[in-house]
Amino acid sequence: MRQAVIPSQYLQIALDLATRIARGELPEGSRIYGRSVMASEYGVSPETIRRALRLLADMKVVDVKPQSGAVVLSADSARRYIENFAEDAEVHTLRRRLKDLLAESAEVNRRMAETVSALVKGQETFAAAGEPLPNYEVPVPTGSPLIGKSIGELKFWQATGGTIVAIRRGQTVILSPGPYAELFGGDVIILVGSPRAAEAAHRLVTTKE
Repeated sequence: MRQAVIPSQYLQIALDLATRIARGELPEGSRIYGRSVMASEYGVSPETIRRALRLLADMKVVDVKPQSGAVVLSADSARRYIENFAEDAEVHTLRRRLKDLLAESAEVNRRMAETVSALVKGQETFAAAGEPLPNYEVPVPTGSPLIGKSIGELKFWQATGGTIVAIRRGQTVILSPGPYAELFGGDVIILVGSPRAAEAAHRLVTTKE
């Protein structure tokens, strides 16, 4: 879902003033209220108003005169500012979405690395003891009594002796599912443990209550 990006207060105020100027509510040549009055109107500090007016002055929308406030210069410049603001907001939104996607990707990679590390350590531990630690796939049938129940609720490890390291759901793989992860019909449990643990897991997902 696309997220809206909320600009800083002074940018919002500058956009509002430019819109009022473009509509003719503040005609060219008219004087805009002093910073203190505008600060009270918008509920912000005078410094925020100063930044908004400075921005509009840089765009030739208003002329800021020391000790005498700001005067409206051009409605056309106000309209150009509004158009540029919309384009900048679009670019900012795309950059924010890219940043969020990169963060999500980094988190997935981190979890994958942790899972692989855990698997390797577990295999090394059992290999040292002379007992292999293979991975097993345990399909969850459509009519399984486990559907809708969480891993923690099922006490899966206590019941089987195996550890769920992932759940494959269609084209999606849920790595390191926590105790609140629920099982759906058609899921495939990726299990680490002994052959006995895999057999116990198969019984657990197929035994009718």
